[in-house]
Amino acid sequence: MPQGYSTQADYIAGVSDAAAERRAELHESIRAAFPDYIEERTVEVVLFAHMPVDDLARALIAFPLVLKPLLAVANLAARAVERDLGIRNLNTYRPKLDSNMASAIAGYVKPFLPNYAEIPTLLTIDQVEFMDKEIRKQKGRWEQRITHALNKAATGDERFKKRKFQAQGEAFELDAAYPETGDISLAIDVKRIEARRDIHKRCDEIVNKAAKFKATHPDGRFAAFLYYPFIDEHVNVQNRLKSEHIDAVSFASDSPESIENAARMLLAELRVNRR
Repeated sequence: MPQGYSTQADYIAGVSDAAAERRAELHESIRAAFPDYIEERTVEVVLFAHMPVDDLARALIAFPLVLKPLLAVANLAARAVERDLGIRNLNTYRPKLDSNMASAIAGYVKPFLPNYAEIPTLLTIDQVEFMDKEIRKQKGRWEQRITHALNKAATGDERFKKRKFQAQGEAFELDAAYPETGDISLAIDVKRIEARRDIHKRCDEIVNKAAKFKATHPDGRFAAFLYYPFIDEHVNVQNRLKSEHIDAVSFASDSPESIENAARMLLAELRVNRR
């Protein structure tokens, strides 16, 4: 890495002592918390301490699926590997590795691996990481579903798509905007907020983006389309988003009916023609 920039080894070194203390404390806590439910079992383990880097590289080439759990147990992620090794677009779940990449990754990962790891542990770590990835992917599709619902509810040749605009030298992205090209007349900021602690920050972001949009598009209309599962707080959120720059606020859950109804109501409030 260029001088002054940290590698993953630097980051790990900075937290290793604290992590070791937590590990020891947690070990004691687990043994004390579940004394009647602890037993010793014989399990298969992979002895990384005895494994030469060349053998690890050959394993990665022959069985690339093992890369993700190895990175996870080594406290590494794709971004760290890409940054420190200069590799681009590494898919850690289905990697395509040539011999040079495999050798570089093996040499990079080896110092971070534990002396050994139980195979059931590697399987569980991979499962947790994979499920988290798939859940985040599903949540990411919510925005696409909103755009689809808006297009379904609109009329004529109106089509919403992701757009960008510039304000005071800064670029802003709109999750759904009409028309697809040219001057934007309708801007919709779609936000999925799943924690109460995030609501103030996200609302401030929406208000700021709305103000920037109206400054550059005074005749345009701006709306917020939100996922916020705390229904009893929707009124409070609407009050927080009250602004001369925000023309409408709508809420929707994950269900298709909720999304479609919210899209229709939002467009109606914005006086956009509907089917």
